[in-house]
Amino acid sequence: MKSIIEKANYCIGCINKPCSKACPLNNDTGGFIKLIKEDKLKEAYNLLSETTILESICGRICPHTKQCEGKCIRGIKGEPVSIGELEAYIGDLAIKNNWSFTENIEERKEKVAIIGSGPAGLTCAAFLRKQGFQVTIFEKHNYLGGLLRHGIPEFRLPKNILDDTINKILSLNINIELNKELGKNLYLEDLTEYDAIFIAIGANVSSTMNIDGEQLDGVYGGNELLENENYPELLNKTVIVNGGGNVAMDVARTLNKLGAKVKIVYRRSENEMPAEQKEIKEAKEEGIEFILQNNILKINGKDHVESIECIKTELVAVENERPRPQNIEGSNYTIECDYVVMAIGGKPEEDIVKSLGIELDSKNKIIINELGQTSNNKIFAGGDITNTPSTVAYAARSGKDAAVNITKYLKGEL
Repeated sequence: MKSIIEKANYCIGCINKPCSKACPLNNDTGGFIKLIKEDKLKEAYNLLSETTILESICGRICPHTKQCEGKCIRGIKGEPVSIGELEAYIGDLAIKNNWSFTENIEERKEKVAIIGSGPAGLTCAAFLRKQGFQVTIFEKHNYLGGLLRHGIPEFRLPKNILDDTINKILSLNINIELNKELGKNLYLEDLTEYDAIFIAIGANVSSTMNIDGEQLDGVYGGNELLENENYPELLNKTVIVNGGGNVAMDVARTLNKLGAKVKIVYRRSENEMPAEQKEIKEAKEEGIEFILQNNILKINGKDHVESIECIKTELVAVENERPRPQNIEGSNYTIECDYVVMAIGGKPEEDIVKSLGIELDSKNKIIINELGQTSNNKIFAGGDITNTPSTVAYAARSGKDAAVNITKYLKGEL
């Protein structure tokens, strides 16, 4: 096993830093790795802290091969630099040694409400506190973390790592209000004492295909299964997971570990799967079957799921888009199964977002301008509730950007 220093020394220190450009947070990847080489570990943390507060998390769960490591020059002829592992190492070291995210905060009187405590909310809160604002996080659950806690399984993100990261953020003297759900027992009109509001409540209602049989008993949403952990009897049951992203991989691997026989159905090829390559590889190693270039036409059963009808697909090239799946006529066939899980994306809770009185798009996501502001200038939004790409790093980036622009707004610079 290579040491951390050996892995850092493998980096050749590219002048153009393509890895940094591919990082949604724009972490100075080459810079912090250079500091590791020089055994300046606290300085490496300080440099990372300019752009992120989630080193221990993003270092573990980001789709590195599609982001920083995917652009690593070393990766052209060999393995890329282990950027994620190096970032997680520095984050873990900072927690262990209680290195501060920021020092000498100059307190300000302005108050900001953060609604939601996922990666966007936590990041926004930390960077606003760095500027001295009084921050309160409102969270609908009785715990913090959002999808980091209930959307990512323990085998990918250990809960103690998440807890340590959240505690480090809270040590900045951030106030929290748990069991406060927007549109249920928390309303925007309750927050008049706050000078700005950041909404980051996610889009965690599982999308559906609107096909026959989707209403049958035994059809589940992937997001809800992971969040509520209310699993049916799974031992030796056949489960179809529909989708090709990280939620599909996470729910498939979770159900497989609980004793189910899991088959993933995806309408494109493996090359088009949004999931991290490492996740796909581990799912295969765990015995999960992949049924690629197949589309589900309907779910069969009287009251409960009994089978699905599939049709094979071919990929058709489309200019400036990824290949589009097209059903192959006459290739229909049936797969017997006990349960079907839809993991094809998420959408907001319609009733809640429509009650906010701010402008929404056709998918009920909050419309924001280039500054992260909604149609109400006092209210900012980020993460999955907007059209931010659905990864932890992009959500965190939206929170960091919002913090920058909320700071400007509160200082009268917008």
